Amino acid sequence: MSSADEFHVRYAAALRTYVSARGEANLAVGHELGRRALQEQISMLAIVEKHVLLTGDLAAEPGFDRSAALEFLLQTLAPLDVATRGFLDGTRRYEEQRARADDLANRDEFRSALVNSLQEGFFVADDDGAVIEVNEAFAKITGYPADGVPYPWPHPWLVDKKTAALQQSRLTSESQVQYETPIRNRDGQLVWVAVNIGTVTAQGTEGVAYVGTIRDITAERAFAARENAVLRLATAVGVAKSVAEVLESTLDECRTAIGVSRVVAALWAANGADPTVLVAGEPVAATWRELDPLLRQTIQDARRQLPLTVQTVEWADTPGQSRGIVAVVSGAGDVALWLELETPRRISAEDRLLVTVLVGHLSLAIQHVRQFETARETSLTLQRTMLPSTDPPAGFAVRYEPAVPPLEIGGDWYEVLPVGEHQIGIIVGDCVGRGLSAAAVMGQLRSSARALLLTGAEPAMLLEQLDAAAEFIPDAFCTTVFAAILDTDSGQLRYSRAGHLPAVLVAPQCEPTLLSDAQSVPIAVHGRGPRRQASVTVAPGSTLMLYTDGLVERRDASIDDGIARVAEVVADGMMLSADAVADAALAKMAPPDGYDDDVAIVVYRRPYPPLSIETDADAVELADIRHRLIAWAREAAVPEDLCADVVLAVNEACANSIEHAYRGHQPAKVRVEAQCDGAQVRVQIFDSGSWKAVPADPGNRGRGLQLIRAVSDWLEMDCTPSGTTVDMTFHLLREA
Repeated sequence: MSSADEFHVRYAAALRTYVSARGEANLAVGHELGRRALQEQISMLAIVEKHVLLTGDLAAEPGFDRSAALEFLLQTLAPLDVATRGFLDGTRRYEEQRARADDLANRDEFRSALVNSLQEGFFVADDDGAVIEVNEAFAKITGYPADGVPYPWPHPWLVDKKTAALQQSRLTSESQVQYETPIRNRDGQLVWVAVNIGTVTAQGTEGVAYVGTIRDITAERAFAARENAVLRLATAVGVAKSVAEVLESTLDECRTAIGVSRVVAALWAANGADPTVLVAGEPVAATWRELDPLLRQTIQDARRQLPLTVQTVEWADTPGQSRGIVAVVSGAGDVALWLELETPRRISAEDRLLVTVLVGHLSLAIQHVRQFETARETSLTLQRTMLPSTDPPAGFAVRYEPAVPPLEIGGDWYEVLPVGEHQIGIIVGDCVGRGLSAAAVMGQLRSSARALLLTGAEPAMLLEQLDAAAEFIPDAFCTTVFAAILDTDSGQLRYSRAGHLPAVLVAPQCEPTLLSDAQSVPIAVHGRGPRRQASVTVAPGSTLMLYTDGLVERRDASIDDGIARVAEVVADGMMLSADAVADAALAKMAPPDGYDDDVAIVVYRRPYPPLSIETDADAVELADIRHRLIAWAREAAVPEDLCADVVLAVNEACANSIEHAYRGHQPAKVRVEAQCDGAQVRVQIFDSGSWKAVPADPGNRGRGLQLIRAVSDWLEMDCTPSGTTVDMTFHLLREA
């Protein structure tokens, strides 16, 4: 018997029992049968069919209750009904989930299509910053496709990783950030992008995701850079004062904008000579002939093209690529410009347009600076004719510092010129005001004072006559003048001051003295009386300084303090040359922001009496030479240790002349001449013999020249068939 037949037999017995006896226990048997039917997969229809047949047979029996039989059936079918409804519900839910999945698939497909249709690059990054999804536009901009994800941090396309990390760190405090950054495309090209990143919190997770876009802004930045380059260049060349400044500005802007490494300008003059060449960048060529022949030909050929037209140039070694750009930037064709690229490449239409605009600005700028240079050269030529000589008589040093650049003149002046035997005329003057107006007055007063000096007028009389001349010179009122005449033989200095500051005089081992006598009112002041005159002796080794008030006058300090400082500078420079004292005064007295008034300085150092010894070229005379040299050195205040070096060197030089110059000839003369100006000792030894070459192996002899070089600060020998001169110098102030 099958399990189904057994089930139906048991079902029939249980039904008869319940119909006849009823009771909950008998009814529960029906429920158990229903669960068995569910487990053994007994058909519900078969159970109902058998039940109908059974109730038909039982209906004939007495006391049969049809409703009780139905109740038992329903109790049996209850487990089967629950399972059926669960199945149906599950089926329905399955169909719903399937429909939803189909819908989601369609939506994902739609989303992918939508994202890929975006013109901007789209990406998704996880909580660690790794890019896990990108669209086609992103792959096109960066060169990194979707099939290569994930791209971990730091992303391979980043150029400035530090800045990118700093910008993205703002996401911790902001929900969205925007910034611009350069990236490196996978093919190596540099691209600028605008980045927009937002934070997204994923449902059901604790982490966050980042969704962002990137947009290629390389063209926008290039356009802005070109615009800025044009504006900056126009501003820079608008204030340039020379063609060299124009070229430097051009190189600065074109180096970044279009990759230019060198700018060359060729300027032709009307005389047909080779053009002047100016170069910004490397390599530098000083003349037209030093340029590469191919470049010379390129620039020469460009003169035949229309002005302000831009032409790219390809050379044989770079076919298909431009080596540079050439243009003529003047209507007369006398100025050509060459822009040399760092590396040969094709010139884009944007680059050509940029250069065309730049050339227009450069044309105007170069015309402007050439006109300016012509006017400036004319002005400087006139100024230099008004300036006194910068090559004064021996013992003098002069300095001039105008307060208004680029002028080379101002209202101050000096004059140092011989006016007779052993007589030197000295004038230092200061006109009221600064700049060209003061310079115009200065030029007239200086010419008048110079003429009066040459007439032999004494200082007091010179100032009186200058008063008369100044009445016919507009704006000469209140000019201050220090006039003096120096006797270089006796050291006498006669001077007179017209409202001018006192000169500083410092004698050896003495305190500074201010020459403050012979004071009177400035030039062209009404109510003046006779000018006074004073005299002082400038001792050997003394330093005299005349100056104008621009050197010592300060708004925040007393002028007496400034004069005291100058006196201190002069005193400290007693072992310096006159030139060094003048330089030290300008350097140490200079205000932090530079001089705001003209400065004129005259420094004089009176030398000690010179020594001249002429004796027979005989060794017995060496002792006398040494004794006389020592006595002279002490008179000239030469320090003892330096005196010993001088005597040693002179003795060696004289011994060489005696021993070598006249070898094989009749002895003649040796002459020693020595000078000392307080800063250095200069000694010259002359003979009329012939210098003998030093043998390759002199043995223990021939060391005289080495000794002289060792103890002197400078040595020069002039050997001729007619004689030899040994010239040596010793500085009194030596480095420790």
